[in-house]
Amino acid sequence: MSAAALLAVEGLSISFPGAAAGERMRVVDRVSLSIAPGETLALVGESGCGKSMSALAVMRLVPKPGRIEAGSRIAFEGRDLLSLPVPEMRALRGARIGMIFQEPMTSLNPVVTAGEQVREAIELHAPLSRGDARKRVLELFAQVGIPDPATRFDAYPHQLSGGLKQRVMIAMAMAMRPRLLIADEPTTALDATIRAQILELLRNLSASTGTAVLLITHDFGVVNEVADRVAVMYAGGIVETGTRHELLSRPRHPYTQGLLRSIPRPEARGGRLAEIAGAVPRPGHWPPGCRFHPRCPHAFQPCPVEEPQPTGVSETQAASCHLVAREVGS
Repeated sequence: MSAAALLAVEGLSISFPGAAAGERMRVVDRVSLSIAPGETLALVGESGCGKSMSALAVMRLVPKPGRIEAGSRIAFEGRDLLSLPVPEMRALRGARIGMIFQEPMTSLNPVVTAGEQVREAIELHAPLSRGDARKRVLELFAQVGIPDPATRFDAYPHQLSGGLKQRVMIAMAMAMRPRLLIADEPTTALDATIRAQILELLRNLSASTGTAVLLITHDFGVVNEVADRVAVMYAGGIVETGTRHELLSRPRHPYTQGLLRSIPRPEARGGRLAEIAGAVPRPGHWPPGCRFHPRCPHAFQPCPVEEPQPTGVSETQAASCHLVAREVGS
């Protein structure tokens, strides 16, 4: 990992109990990624591939009975998060690392006003009076584009639209000007107009504050809007990494290529959407060799038996694929 990395994840593995006594089933397997200060990294993949669980591991919020396996390393600002005492890790959350959860309706307390929830988050980390904390909330509401902040401060979550609830969540996550913001599917269930506004807001906040962003998504349209670099995840592992331009214009892994082909396009109106054959294997029931080989149109002899290692395609792009390794080596 680069010495300049703000966040460096190395060999992250997460497991849950299996069906048999004492059995552990991995849902995330040896994931490594890094994010530089001010950079936006998109972690992309189908539902169930381990994206959100990887993000929760950074916050040390993996739900029990899940656990982060030995040999995993998560370093933030040079500190090993997995060895931090619980009080220090709790102080880090919200202050140095903010998180926007996937569903704002379930993340906000329905019986506490939006403003009070953000004010409580601020008072947890900063020695401000209630009046100064309220003033900070109103500034944040204005910054994230919430109209009439004073009125919205006293509104309950059910009185806010989906877009406004998401803005409240972003205000809460950015309250202490964190160095890293984790955004888990921040535009889920939002219409196209609100989605574009939220993405523009995240892009502007990152540019103005220097906050790095780990963006969890399955949508390459979102990737194209905000990402600097991309890591593609399949069946618990990273299969390709590169800059946004590289992965959108020259994807090398067959899975990345399949994801991009499946994006609906206006010119294909009325036609059949492309799809990736087969289904994502269940966690812990991954096939031997390359985990994508049962669905891959290019699979050949090493694929069913030998796990591929990352092959560098350029200084910034790599793919874990036997076909890519053969092409690069030829």
